[in-house]
Amino acid sequence: MRKGIDWDKELSESARFNDQFSENVLENSAKDFMQGIFLGYMYSRWRKIRGLDKHGPEENKGQLRSSIKEFEN
Repeated sequence: MRKGIDWDKELSESARFNDQFSENVLENSAKDFMQGIFLGYMYSRWRKIRGLDKHGPEENKGQLRSSIKEFEN
């Protein structure tokens, strides 16, 4: 992901998250557990809208080199 993207400002300016509760959470940060979950939801929605989740983390192939039979020997 590119550094310097202000995702919360971009979301607050968009029309998709323009209700009062969303604006309050974006401006004042999360104050309790459920607001934190909602903030994470908004961040994941923003990533999907921007298309940043399509190229997820690649599989770690370094851990798949040995089998259980090799480990037991």
